[in-house]
Amino acid sequence: MICTSKKNVAWGAGALLLAVYTCACDGRNPPNAAAEAKANVDEPPSFAGPAVVEIDLRSGLGEVPQSGFFGGGRRSTFTELVDTLTDIRSAEDTQGLFVRFGGRLGFARAHEIGRILGEVRAKNKPVICHADDYDNATYLAASLGCSSVWVSPAGGVDTVGVAAQLLFAKSFLAKYKVDVDYLQIGKYKGAEEPFTRDAPSPEAKQSLETALGGIRTAWLDAITKGRGEKVGRDVVEDGPYSPEESKAKGLIDEIGYTDDAREAAKKAADAKRVRKRFGGRDEPPSLGRGLADVFRGMSGSGGTPHVAILPAAGAISMSGGGGLPLGGESGITERALSREIAKLTTDESTKAVVLRIDSPGGSALASDLLWSKLMKLRAEKPLVISVGGMAASGGYYLSCAGTKIVAESTSIVGSIGVVGGKLSFGRALEEYGIHAETVSATPDADKAARSAYMSIFSAWDDKTRDRVRASMQGIYDLFLARVSEGRGLPKEKVASFAEGKLFAGTQAKELGMVDELGGIEAAVKLAMELAKLPEDTPVDLVGTPPSFFDALAADESAQESQAAVMVAANKAAADLVSAPWIERVPELQTFAAALGPLVSGERVLTVTPFAISLR
Repeated sequence: MICTSKKNVAWGAGALLLAVYTCACDGRNPPNAAAEAKANVDEPPSFAGPAVVEIDLRSGLGEVPQSGFFGGGRRSTFTELVDTLTDIRSAEDTQGLFVRFGGRLGFARAHEIGRILGEVRAKNKPVICHADDYDNATYLAASLGCSSVWVSPAGGVDTVGVAAQLLFAKSFLAKYKVDVDYLQIGKYKGAEEPFTRDAPSPEAKQSLETALGGIRTAWLDAITKGRGEKVGRDVVEDGPYSPEESKAKGLIDEIGYTDDAREAAKKAADAKRVRKRFGGRDEPPSLGRGLADVFRGMSGSGGTPHVAILPAAGAISMSGGGGLPLGGESGITERALSREIAKLTTDESTKAVVLRIDSPGGSALASDLLWSKLMKLRAEKPLVISVGGMAASGGYYLSCAGTKIVAESTSIVGSIGVVGGKLSFGRALEEYGIHAETVSATPDADKAARSAYMSIFSAWDDKTRDRVRASMQGIYDLFLARVSEGRGLPKEKVASFAEGKLFAGTQAKELGMVDELGGIEAAVKLAMELAKLPEDTPVDLVGTPPSFFDALAADESAQESQAAVMVAANKAAADLVSAPWIERVPELQTFAAALGPLVSGERVLTVTPFAISLR
């Protein structure tokens, strides 16, 4: 069981778009107003006797707790769901489960949810699951974990295989005379291609196909394992299916509304009532509850020996100029995460740490600074990395500092490489009569060309590109050295899976990039084993946004120096997030933030070249 409490960490965001992968499609999740309105008026509700536990996942799950400034209105996290499920799994009074699927899970989270539900089912306790629609991820979880799978009469099962779409803007940029100065180190990185090509290079396409192939295999294996002989592998990818087709092909077991499935769960478990344990329409925390959370955050864990789970989700930046002062999961900042790492390193009651990471990378500088601090933490106590959806580029940079790395078979790992550059708008502005003239104090013409080389008004000459490429090669070599040291592998071995290559978790394990396959529960167990702790050791979740008092204690000079940047970045982020189209592609927000350091003047990033979303 994972017993979670809350501590503080802050996050940041930036804004810029590179490209997008979208895999499969979103479920429609239509409102089920008629069914939801149906009430059991024939008999009063029972508040005693055997109960079915209800888990509602329709609101989605985050890695990092989110709340208001005073702690109220916090959304539950994936770690807390795992805590709830493991508690239910071991509870003797659990008669059965009723699970409502919906919202975005992601393949890696779905895999762990399905695995734990399957362990409940293996104890001969019914696990009845319902959704208005199933997408690839939610169907994976339902297949692995549910003894009976239900879908709404007007819903469907959208299992359509795993595919990717890449966006390329070379022709668009050329049309508007935007000059592209992007460089990459690693032939599989593909980082500059969205700007310099109209289609992927053979190397980038091969890397993507390899990763997607590994994820597809793990996805199909999980579904066929869970459903057994009910469904064949060839059927799974041939959707979307109507409810009737889904049932005929063995993908689901029953068609009905939520209330029908809930009653079936009660009957299967021989239970008289339903007890909600996670999600749903529970009342929001009161102000008193929120203030209590603030004081609990200030008081700490009280010195009890424990394992700490430190979530790190989103793009990596130095100080998070786009940070959201009222809370929100907007990225990994060097300043905030370093502060938490330092606390955990010196806290004698923290006996081991699990870093739960889900990141495409970002700032190379921030990644290296955080790597150094994580290595210091690792020298003091076990540090286990739990990979969520991805630990790519800078995300893997941080991961390789772990004592051990645990990833799901459907996680994305790798993309060891660097990218840097800029877009230049000088020629585009000339079309509108705006001319930018650079005057340099350097008499040498070649050196003078680099005086303003990061300006958005002038493109690079060949010698400038050569100098930038040379400096980026230094960062790439450092990246390889960090992985080599952290993983205890020869640099030549690291080089064999570097150059920007992407891998599924199973492939990464075969290459020695990760140590074990599993989710956050497996990572916590491993941390306890490494620290030689008993199984009932409490586990604290670190990760609520800063309280009011923490904000007052922040460094004033740092706040003043960044005030203008934060205002501009927050406005840009707000404009981006409010765009109607981006609400359907929220992963773009993360990858826009991953490239944000380029806007603030950083030249080199360790970031995946495309937004990847497996659904």
